[in-house]
Amino acid sequence: MKRALIMAGGRLGPWALGLIRPDDILIGADRGAVFLVQHGFSPDIAVGDFDSVTPEEREAVRRASVRFEPCDPVMKDDTDTELAFRLALERSPDAVWIAGALGTRFDHSLANVHLLVQALERGVDCRLVDEHNVIRLTDGRLTVEDPENRYPYVSLLPLTPVVTGVTLRGFRYPLVNHTVTMGRTLTISNALADKRGTVEIASGLLLVIQSRD
Repeated sequence: MKRALIMAGGRLGPWALGLIRPDDILIGADRGAVFLVQHGFSPDIAVGDFDSVTPEEREAVRRASVRFEPCDPVMKDDTDTELAFRLALERSPDAVWIAGALGTRFDHSLANVHLLVQALERGVDCRLVDEHNVIRLTDGRLTVEDPENRYPYVSLLPLTPVVTGVTLRGFRYPLVNHTVTMGRTLTISNALADKRGTVEIASGLLLVIQSRD
């Protein structure tokens, strides 16, 4: 599977280094590129306005990256993470994983969750990953697995006002043809009952969030 791995500028740590595979298309967005270079990796692409890094860090990223794509911090329409995401899609990957997409800026975190819509429209398996969460989006059927028992909770949240036909199999709390609406918490903190479970919906967009405390 051809995968692009983006390191964005949110929360990163040693856990993120464990995600990297030798054959990844490795993309750093702003401070995410600094993180990669500081840990000995050469990004295939480094992109961003780099307004949160020092001139020395920016130069180190420029030298270490295969492709360096700086942009103006004011005259741009997209966040650094979306710029990285669009560059990832240009490589026609089967999957895009984004680490560092969640952090102290809730507006940026939520905007990065919304990037999952673009990936879904392109038929690309995309997920946001951090030390405590794996976030995906479905408009049809999704398999949920946790072979290492890292994520005891599975929550479902609608990204459209209404999601119909929600059916859960292999979960502690199953559902059959249920309607999920924004503003209700029924589908928070479910759990797998088997090694894998399936989530199916008839209409709408549904976030599937595997998490741990």
